[in-house]
Amino acid sequence: MGDATFTFRIDGELKAAFSEAAKAQDRTGAQLLRDFMREYVKEQREAADYDAWFRREAQIGIDQANAGLMIPAEDVEAHFAERRAELRARLAAGE
Repeated sequence: MGDATFTFRIDGELKAAFSEAAKAQDRTGAQLLRDFMREYVKEQREAADYDAWFRREAQIGIDQANAGLMIPAEDVEAHFAERRAELRARLAAGE
């Protein structure tokens, strides 16, 4: 895709301050705006990807629960109580 022009209005003081800040970084305002736009697009894509992943994972959990593929909370608590006890014993023994 070729280059395109993006035109918008901003306050004159903001434009002057932005241009001055860009110049202090040896950049042009256009360079910074392109960088900001790229970063914004990247963040939005990452957020959308994460949301899609999260929804897939949640649906997997819902499907498993609906199929009865669950571990009772008591079993989970017992398992991790045992692991905590083992870790405490190892710590007490100086491992």
